[in-house]
Amino acid sequence: MRAGTIAIVAATVVALGGMSAAAAASAGGPASGTPTRSVNHGRFTNPRENPYFPLKPGTVFHYRGTDDGEKFTERVEVTRSTKKIQGVTTTVVRDVVRRADGSVAEKTDDWYAADNHGNVWYFGENTATYDESGHLESREGSFQAGVDGAVVGIIMPAHPKPTDAYRQEFYRGHAEDQAWIVERGMSTTVPYGRLHDVVRSFEWTRLEKKVMSEKLYAPGLGLVRERDTAGGSEFFALVSVTHQT
Repeated sequence: MRAGTIAIVAATVVALGGMSAAAAASAGGPASGTPTRSVNHGRFTNPRENPYFPLKPGTVFHYRGTDDGEKFTERVEVTRSTKKIQGVTTTVVRDVVRRADGSVAEKTDDWYAADNHGNVWYFGENTATYDESGHLESREGSFQAGVDGAVVGIIMPAHPKPTDAYRQEFYRGHAEDQAWIVERGMSTTVPYGRLHDVVRSFEWTRLEKKVMSEKLYAPGLGLVRERDTAGGSEFFALVSVTHQT
């Protein structure tokens, strides 16, 4: 995607207020796009699974990818661990990225919770990057909703459709990802196999204004492919899914 297109996408989200009115109404968030600082606990009493972002404990997703010519593998586990944030019990999803030599490049615990409508909310992450020797490089991007001004966001609406646009996270100056659903019902092929009824989104942050990523989500699986379309070279695709007892 060219820089001019990025500007159009960003302008569209501004016009939508950071979240479409339909998505905001379904999520119970503000149609104005103003970050939600409070959480309605009653919306999480009987969570409904979102097929485009399932949170079944014990599921492990395996990805393969590249970035700047370097090869990586990624293991994303929906753990059985939980973390209570702003009164909501979130699921801990552990994401570990390794270099070709097996060394850990990045390790992250993400905190998600589905609400009664099936919207999946993002309550934060504890992330760390490491050099080739295993030394901690940075924890930049870590945040927790309700702490130091950070607020909860939506990672996937219950019924994603064009032109839903929404904030995924908001910790000013550190974590400000946004997403725009641009297509639903497409088919794609990744190492895992041929997939249908796929949702396609563009995702970006104003903290890296020249970078735009395209992400594909498949029902029953969640994220199956992501690639930078501008400003970067990152590419990851789903290879296999396993289940731990």
